[in-house]
Amino acid sequence: MLQSLHIKNFALIESLEINFSSDFSIITGETGAGKSILLGALGLVLGNRADLSSLKDKEQKCIIEAVFSIENYALQSLFETLDFDYESKTIIRREILPSGKSRAFVNDSPVNLSELQQLGNYLLDIHSQYQTRDLINEEYQIEILDKVAQNSTLILAYKSELKNYKKLQSDYKKILLEKETLAKEQEYNLYLYNELENAKLQPGIQLEWEEEVEKLSNIEFLKENLSKIITVSNQEELGLFANLNEIKSSLQKLAAISQDFKNLNERINISILEIEDIISENEKLAENLIDDPEKLEKLNNKLQTIYDLQKKHQVNSVEDLIQIQNDLEQKVIKFDDIDTLINNMEVLINESKNILDAKANEIHISRVKASEVFINEITEIIIQLGMPNVQFLFQIDATENYFTSGKDMVSLLFSANKGSNLEPIKKVASGGEMSRIMLAIKSVLTQYSKLPTILFDEIDTGVSGEIALKMAEIMKLMSKKMQVFAITHLPQIASKGNNHFKVFKTSSDNDTISEIVLLSEEERIIEIAEMLSGKNISESAINHAKALLN
Repeated sequence: MLQSLHIKNFALIESLEINFSSDFSIITGETGAGKSILLGALGLVLGNRADLSSLKDKEQKCIIEAVFSIENYALQSLFETLDFDYESKTIIRREILPSGKSRAFVNDSPVNLSELQQLGNYLLDIHSQYQTRDLINEEYQIEILDKVAQNSTLILAYKSELKNYKKLQSDYKKILLEKETLAKEQEYNLYLYNELENAKLQPGIQLEWEEEVEKLSNIEFLKENLSKIITVSNQEELGLFANLNEIKSSLQKLAAISQDFKNLNERINISILEIEDIISENEKLAENLIDDPEKLEKLNNKLQTIYDLQKKHQVNSVEDLIQIQNDLEQKVIKFDDIDTLINNMEVLINESKNILDAKANEIHISRVKASEVFINEITEIIIQLGMPNVQFLFQIDATENYFTSGKDMVSLLFSANKGSNLEPIKKVASGGEMSRIMLAIKSVLTQYSKLPTILFDEIDTGVSGEIALKMAEIMKLMSKKMQVFAITHLPQIASKGNNHFKVFKTSSDNDTISEIVLLSEEERIIEIAEMLSGKNISESAINHAKALLN
């Protein structure tokens, strides 16, 4: 329940502190006195957008703080979901700075507006006179049925499956488009893949072939130079080995003299061994050099194929070509497998559709049962409100379409008079009838929700006299289960409140201020008498006011 409200520097309010009780409270005041300001302040607490024009003093910040007592409403899980600090007395504060920036806090922790709005939905229902028109909307009519049917768990399960179903359909459409695209490219992709596969590409093969071609292209040059190396090395007197052996012999003689010569001798021995190995390898290479024009031509052809493929695919290496070949292979395989994928997706979609249909049907059956209960309960209340021949019927049609909360189309049919046909309520209900019906609906819904507080803003529009008294009695009865506020211009309703607040304006030299006060018993008599007869209060109006209060 709303325990207290503090308002500072908001619209016509300088500073205001109000405490509330848990039962039925009345708020009255002349038109323009500031009742809408009070509603605006509560709207900000519930997460409505702020406006810099709301500041009374543009140089000072606006603060609106509401304290809610929520220990009896099992909201801990909601606080956990929203990542709020739970307190049995929860404080919501909104601040509007002179810069226009708005801030919101729950129990002194900053929160964003969307989160605050979610919390607000569980704390306070502000029913304005304009919201009575919600009754003509199909979405609101469905919401009524689902509250009576306690369908929240079913709806959540349906929404979850609907999300899955839509994703499957979206994925299915993407696969069909992909198949269409792949089909157009398949023949060309297959041609490119086969062309690359026939090239027998291997990592490093290009470099190997290019070296081989270089050898075969220079065979005579290689033979000539290798032969020269062998000849120069092996001449008996002037050859490389003859000279090295001379050097070796001299160093052997010197080795015994000092360690330096001994080291040089070891090094020359090692060098001779290495040179012998080089010359031996040289001879083997010379023996293996074979002039093979046919092999050269084949290698050139293979290399040209690689060069052509690199140019075609705009790459510089065989490794890049192999990667392209692998990618093409995947596309070719994917096209071959895509029909199987499509068939599997169709199975999943049908399974999801069956689950969705089953859940929608369960919701439909639940709504049909709830409609019977709801109509009996609301009819009983409406008869008390001066409509003895009222008839209601919920027309609930199961369709083939998937809506956000099921497959039903709903229309609330209504007739106020005997012999009249039932018609959609938006076509035949008057303003006064709509007010009474909406009050009856809110009264019924209090049995199915644990909302702490409801505020009726002139729900009595279009009614008076005995009907107004009946409406007041219904609101008073509602206050046994929840905190109820009623903003009204009718003395019949004002007299039934447990508490009576008056909103009024005071003016000074250059300023106008809105204030709200809790009226005493004597002040209530005067206020209700004034509502009955105007500013010039008669003795009769005083007596009538006392009678209403008693």
